[in-house]
Amino acid sequence: MIKSEPRLWLIEKRGANNQQEVASKAGIDRSFYSQIENGSRNPSVNTAKKIAKALNFEWTLFFNQYGGDRQQ
Repeated sequence: MIKSEPRLWLIEKRGANNQQEVASKAGIDRSFYSQIENGSRNPSVNTAKKIAKALNFEWTLFFNQYGGDRQQ
């Protein structure tokens, strides 16, 4: 299994919220959110939309070919 890089941009978007708070707002398990944040899992489009809505950003950042870390 290839280890992906953490989604640093997602950690920044989370701000002062902890993983449980974001996961609850998005309606997903904290452990699944953690895996998405640390890069070991990719969200479905539906899950990406839920997380993006909870954190107020464009869901397509998850699928940007350069990754959200390069977005400004």
